[in-house]
Amino acid sequence: MQRTTLTRDPTRELSGDWEFATDPEDDGRTEGWYDPDAAWEDPREVSVPHSWQEEADLREYVGVAWYRRTVDLDAVDDDRRAVLYFGAADYDATVWVNGERVGCNREGYLPFRFDVTDALVAGENTVAVRVEDPEDISEIPHGKQGEPWYTRVSGLWQRVDLAVVPEVRVRDARVTPDLSDDTARVDVSVTAPEEGEPLADLSADVRIRSDGTEVASRTAPVGDDGTASVTLALDDPDYWTPDTPHLYEVAVDLGRGGDRIDAYADTFGMRSVERSEDELFLNGDPLFVRGALDQAFYPDTFYRPADLGTFETEIRAAKEMGFNLLRKHIKPAHPRFLELADEIGMLVWEEPANPSAYSEASREAVRDQFAGLVERDFNRPSVIAWSLYNEEWGIGGLYEDEEESLWTDGEKQEFLASFFESARERDPTRLVCDNSGWAHVVTDLNDYHEYFVVPDRADAWREQLDRIVDDPAENYGVDDPDPAPLLISEFGTWGLPSVDALESHYDGEPHWYRHGFLSGLKSPAGVRDRFEASHLSDTFDDLDDLADAWQRRECLSIAESIADMRSHEGVAGYVVTELTDIEWEFNGLLDYLREEKASVDAFARANAPVAVQVRPDAHVYWDDGRVEADLAVVNDTGERIEGTLRWEAFGETGETGVSVEPFGNERLAGGISVDAPSVEGVRDGSVSAELVGATVDAADEASLTVVSRNVGLDDRTVYTDHDGLRRALADDDGPSVVDDPEDCDVAFVTRVDDATREFVEAGGAAALLPDSEGRMDGSDEFSFTDLPEEESWNLCASFVSQTLLLDVDVVPGWAFEGLYPYAYAVDSDPAGETFAGYTEGWLANTGAVALSRSAGDGQLGACTLRVTDGYGSHPTATAVLAALADELCDDA
Repeated sequence: MQRTTLTRDPTRELSGDWEFATDPEDDGRTEGWYDPDAAWEDPREVSVPHSWQEEADLREYVGVAWYRRTVDLDAVDDDRRAVLYFGAADYDATVWVNGERVGCNREGYLPFRFDVTDALVAGENTVAVRVEDPEDISEIPHGKQGEPWYTRVSGLWQRVDLAVVPEVRVRDARVTPDLSDDTARVDVSVTAPEEGEPLADLSADVRIRSDGTEVASRTAPVGDDGTASVTLALDDPDYWTPDTPHLYEVAVDLGRGGDRIDAYADTFGMRSVERSEDELFLNGDPLFVRGALDQAFYPDTFYRPADLGTFETEIRAAKEMGFNLLRKHIKPAHPRFLELADEIGMLVWEEPANPSAYSEASREAVRDQFAGLVERDFNRPSVIAWSLYNEEWGIGGLYEDEEESLWTDGEKQEFLASFFESARERDPTRLVCDNSGWAHVVTDLNDYHEYFVVPDRADAWREQLDRIVDDPAENYGVDDPDPAPLLISEFGTWGLPSVDALESHYDGEPHWYRHGFLSGLKSPAGVRDRFEASHLSDTFDDLDDLADAWQRRECLSIAESIADMRSHEGVAGYVVTELTDIEWEFNGLLDYLREEKASVDAFARANAPVAVQVRPDAHVYWDDGRVEADLAVVNDTGERIEGTLRWEAFGETGETGVSVEPFGNERLAGGISVDAPSVEGVRDGSVSAELVGATVDAADEASLTVVSRNVGLDDRTVYTDHDGLRRALADDDGPSVVDDPEDCDVAFVTRVDDATREFVEAGGAAALLPDSEGRMDGSDEFSFTDLPEEESWNLCASFVSQTLLLDVDVVPGWAFEGLYPYAYAVDSDPAGETFAGYTEGWLANTGAVALSRSAGDGQLGACTLRVTDGYGSHPTATAVLAALADELCDDA
């Protein structure tokens, strides 16, 4: 049942070829461009649905434009009406038919309709539409259009249709399931002309069908207010879930005196969603949300795919990756997407577009859009939650410095609490989130946006998870809030797409490379030149080689974050940022062209309804140590999982039986315990486990690094000004520690003083290291940029690469556990050498994490990896210091 805009099949689809012309001086209205015979200035032909930013020369155009087309129609019978439907027009649309103004609409995302009967003639008719999208959209709900995000969207961006319908007709049939007694209440609303007594003696014959078979029916009179309501009992109904997306059809025959005067049909699902203080429930069963943010931008057509079948591809890809929910972010979902989510089985968290300014006008616009969302999507069982605002956009102080934040503004909190209550009254069948991310006032979902990159900030991330669960009230802007289930509704890591594939699709650089509002890590323009000029061209063969490594890091990082949340009591779900890349923002699991990124399969294993987890007590070991790891099985299904966990570690194997309750977790402490293998130098490896003999397949793999006890500074004489490193070296049997840099082979210092400088210039080798807090002391030789120690969106868009340890992956992952830097060296000497580097975004912020350069006759290096206190205790830190000493001494 593909209707998208209409509640009934159209008489005439008006999508396709239209005339189009811009009107930058807004002269069209005064010059009568709406007249069928009006001559337009320089019109062009476009295909509706259409946003004018699809035209290369109109990407930056804002203001007024016109659409026009003709349509041949038969005369409309006296007892029927012609209704013109628009799926959505951004933003302010005024419509004329045959020169007669029939209506206007100011709402960029939802459908609207006009009765055009009296303006039509038999034969050729002309429809003209003036669309205005102003430059200042701050008070208009616009989501992420324009600065500082993505391309603007303007025009008739959804379909247009004409339907000839009965004069007295069903406007809507809203179905409210009640799973407590397996009934469905159907509320019918009727449209009729104002004159006469059109509602007298009307009845609504309501029938519910399942797979074409009628399962319940009842007739009710239509009241004077144009409504009828019936409650129908369903015998042992099939409940709608993502795994069993059973849809019922509700059919309404509107009749009078035994004659049917209109017929209406829609689908619905028997589905309930509820919450306790800490859990979510779907149809009474526990629900753990495994979601992805879905912003639904497309490379050539922006707010809609060129082929609506792309929605099905996306939903099925999301299910294949283990998702049970998509959060349609900061603008209403396309209606066809929701129909497919109903049919295929995907939960949806939907939200209106937000403005960027707080005013009475913007408040009313958001409330109106929300009301329209509920009206349009009430019968969609896939939709289980609404947001009202996201991250204070349009209600707090995020955009405007003069505005007080929602955290502290009592008036805004009162408004939001009132909005929440009215939203719950408007739609009591779904959950409502007041302000997604933080500063909650009253909400059904206590959700957080937490951008920690793993493994770089793994410890800080896990500490934050503990804090969140221990003190959920901290996420509210009010005292003594009502408890609600806790979700991490935004988190994630970036992974550069194939630049070659993007530029091939666009036949050159995409237009969004050079959005005027993009800068720093957001700006793709010049990415190839930056690659060639940076250390990355020495580390990676080309940009695609870099992208492949970065994507692997992205997927594995997100998988680790997910494993932490699924094994942490108190977390009710998560929503990863995001399903697809969007223009410059490359944090999707699919790229902007909807192609899977590298290692998505590893992510999908972690995100599956049943997941195996291998949780080692560490990821880096000495080769004379013992590898210990817990095994866990997470079961988000309603079925008991029984089978055998079979594991493998460095050639050893083992197995153990496991039985996991429905919607339960089972953790086997110390499930794996093996001796680390003897190695030469440094070796990357893994520990894996799989579930066998069960009704589902599940597996996991944890990366490990093993370092030989023989790695170290044994044959070096070392000077250091750091007491902790001095003590660690003194405890070792190998290196000799001296008190004067003139007597050493290599100096490791936390400050380059005159003595160190003189030593190097005379032919010595030295490296500047961070202090015990991980911070670098700047010097005449090096300039450093500090990095956050905890949450950072920028860090999530970054990665560290290295060539210092040849047997460790170039993107080291867990091999650098606990060592990731709190700073990087900004400037690099072209004559020097970078052994480990730092990169953000579109290679805008690149620098060195470990490097060396000539100084006089010697070599002066810097290493921002937090290795200073790790010699002898942290295997990789020890190996890094040894390798760095080798590089410096060999070049000195």
